[in-house]
Amino acid sequence: MYADLPTELETERLRLRPWRPADAAEYRGLWLERDPRALRRIGADGRPTVDEMRGWLIENPLSAAPGLGLLPIELRSTGEFLGYCGLTVGQATFDEPEIAYELPRRAHGHGYATEAARAIVEAAAGTGRRRLWATVREWNAPSFRVLEKLGFERSDRVTEDPARGNSIWMTHTLT
Repeated sequence: MYADLPTELETERLRLRPWRPADAAEYRGLWLERDPRALRRIGADGRPTVDEMRGWLIENPLSAAPGLGLLPIELRSTGEFLGYCGLTVGQATFDEPEIAYELPRRAHGHGYATEAARAIVEAAAGTGRRRLWATVREWNAPSFRVLEKLGFERSDRVTEDPARGNSIWMTHTLT
């Protein structure tokens, strides 16, 4: 069996920590910024609302499976919410989970995604897992750059989706 992913991690500039109900507004803000081709956006009716998202965070703090989960990222110096990063079953498996991250536009271009994802990759190696996956829409060049910096490589797998863009499967062997 695998050790659990830690629920708190720190890097030079960042803290990854458990979700708080107060994160709901910032989490919803990420959904508002998502590319129209992305899944799960705020609907034309304004749903989900901040209150609905707060309820989700209280009931199930974005843990995909026991021992995995997505952790909020905050700037250590100020406590500013910068998005989330973690491991999820997603389109992968519990044994070989998928790394996921999302940051608001204001946090792009500062290396935060790479720094947070590197901490998650290192923590994943500590769980005893041997490989991680990532799925990236073919139009998402910034995510490809982050994953390549971390040593992920393109696999032969592609999930075709003409409406939203194909998902390219990338993999990383943990040592």
